[in-house]
Amino acid sequence: MKKEFVQFRCSIYEKKLLKIKAKKSGLSISEYCRRAAFDHRIVERFSEEQIDVYKLLVQYQVNFKRIGNMYRKRNPKLADEVVQLANEIRKHLYSFKK
Repeated sequence: MKKEFVQFRCSIYEKKLLKIKAKKSGLSISEYCRRAAFDHRIVERFSEEQIDVYKLLVQYQVNFKRIGNMYRKRNPKLADEVVQLANEIRKHLYSFKK
């Protein structure tokens, strides 16, 4: 339970920057400052455009995986390259989660 009140001084520019960063991460200014002070992880929320791009990358990864499976018997070298590309996309998608 939070009972104590803490104040600190900053410039107008710093306050605006804190507001912007807190809003991007979906936190209040006080929660943002608390997490920053205690070295907790602060995650910026995705915008609608970033979510659309993420969904598109997921679809590309699935499609490349399907193409690789389709050509597995006919052209194994091409299939391996396509699957490798799908795995690379998947690795980038997992980096968004961390």
